[in-house]
Amino acid sequence: MKRKWWHDKVAYQIYPKSFLDTNGDGIGDLRGIISKLDYLKELGIDIVWLSPIYKSPFVDQGYDISDYYKIAEEFGTMEEFDELLEEAKKRDMYIVMDLVVNHCSDQHEWFQKALADPEGEYADYFYFIKGKDGKAPSNYRSYFGGSAWEPVPGTDKYYLHMFAKEQPDLNWENPKLRQEIYKMINWWLDKGLAGFRIDAIINIKKDLNFPSFEPDGPDGLATCVKMVEEVQGVGELLEDMKHATFEKYDAFTVAEVFNMKDDELREFIGEDGHFSTMFDFSAHELSFSEHGWYDSREVGFAEWRDTIFASQKEVEDIGFKANIIENHDEPRGASRFLPKYAQNEAGKKMLATTSILLRGIPFIYQGQEIGMTNCRRNDISEYDDISTLDQYSEALRAGCTKEKALECCYENSRDNARTPMQWSAEKNAGFSDETPWLALNPNYTEINVEEQEHRADSVLSYYRKLVALRKDPEYKETFTYGRFIPEYTDEEKIFAFRRVSETGGKELLVAANYGEEDRTLKLDRADAKVLLTNMDICEEMEKELREKQELTIPSCGAAVLLL
Repeated sequence: MKRKWWHDKVAYQIYPKSFLDTNGDGIGDLRGIISKLDYLKELGIDIVWLSPIYKSPFVDQGYDISDYYKIAEEFGTMEEFDELLEEAKKRDMYIVMDLVVNHCSDQHEWFQKALADPEGEYADYFYFIKGKDGKAPSNYRSYFGGSAWEPVPGTDKYYLHMFAKEQPDLNWENPKLRQEIYKMINWWLDKGLAGFRIDAIINIKKDLNFPSFEPDGPDGLATCVKMVEEVQGVGELLEDMKHATFEKYDAFTVAEVFNMKDDELREFIGEDGHFSTMFDFSAHELSFSEHGWYDSREVGFAEWRDTIFASQKEVEDIGFKANIIENHDEPRGASRFLPKYAQNEAGKKMLATTSILLRGIPFIYQGQEIGMTNCRRNDISEYDDISTLDQYSEALRAGCTKEKALECCYENSRDNARTPMQWSAEKNAGFSDETPWLALNPNYTEINVEEQEHRADSVLSYYRKLVALRKDPEYKETFTYGRFIPEYTDEEKIFAFRRVSETGGKELLVAANYGEEDRTLKLDRADAKVLLTNMDICEEMEKELREKQELTIPSCGAAVLLL
């Protein structure tokens, strides 16, 4: 495997709108990000991914871009962005932006020109398709609910939008459109950007016949995913983009990919794949339902653990995945993956241990490092997310009570991850002097950076130790390139694996107890050394290892051993 500069890096996602407000408008900004680079450096972060900061009407929180070459005024100026690049460079850090090119905003100049002349050049930048029998061209349901087709005013045509109607899909079959996108990508890379997180990229390939499918709901529609799953040829478009852009800059690219075909993994992230890496959503997908949040299923520990293990083994001889607990599109990991009895600081550290030390590139989402949690709301009006509002309505249509529908939002809403960063117990959590754009999680008075900053046993302190261990010169080779070997899979509630170096001779064991009772594991050697534990029991563990060749892990305990 070719070694690349990003293989041993740790990444951090910033949701700019909710990170830190410095100008008093209740919205986070670039100046706030610049001011916290040292905080990220101390955490051990190498790569910083910014969710969209481009000019946008913010129908979908910036994922509806109206100008790819401008910074949204809410976040700051291009001069401040250039300063961010420079300050990151001084700290040996890399900045990665979101690349949203499956669709743009309906306010984008291209789409406005297309509407003005539905038969003209710019109409072919999108999918302007004639209806059938006075109806939409097909029965696709968008990701945000309702038809994926919107009438083009004054014509018999419709335009395709797999997301909101304000997010028309771009026509990647048009070579002129592709060249415009490539020019834009290279413009940012020329600026010094290190790469991109690439949004919803598998959706760019469409079946131009736009066939209808058997309806999967009472609305007579079928999810647009069915078209994505059946269409062939996305790889040709992705390779074209790679050769025209990323490859020339040795850029880091992490793809958001759902609905990939079984045999496409190597094409996507192999040695000469389309991308540097892609997010591992395998565990997150377990609770997905065909209908919506209201009937999402419970996932048991063994299924969750074994799914992660299978994903690790699947990719081992191919490339690297990007490992996440949470991101801007997911609820908080501490609320999602930890049982009630483990939703404490010990449990949060345990969850971090079993994620950060997997094979692959760790991504930490803002607030994860202090153990931020889901936020309970009293009414649907308190949510700001277009997807959440759709899922709430879907639950009501399915017969759920308002209370049940709201509970589903508490468990699943993207807004759980978008509440402002909790910097302190002061007014507005130290995020802003004014009312934040989205209401804070009330627990900010207990869970915040300031409280944890200098407390040796805090979640934040543990994240710093965990990242430092992964990057320690003695163990970095093993944690980066070492094999992943599941261990103790027959032990109930035990999440354990070895990382074994094939070059440096290091062998490490990571073990965690997700159960409510203490568990004792037998080891085949007595000379193991405890490198890190999330509880103050290192000496007790080493004594037991010497005397009994056993490792007793308390409930919510985790340990990293040098074997």
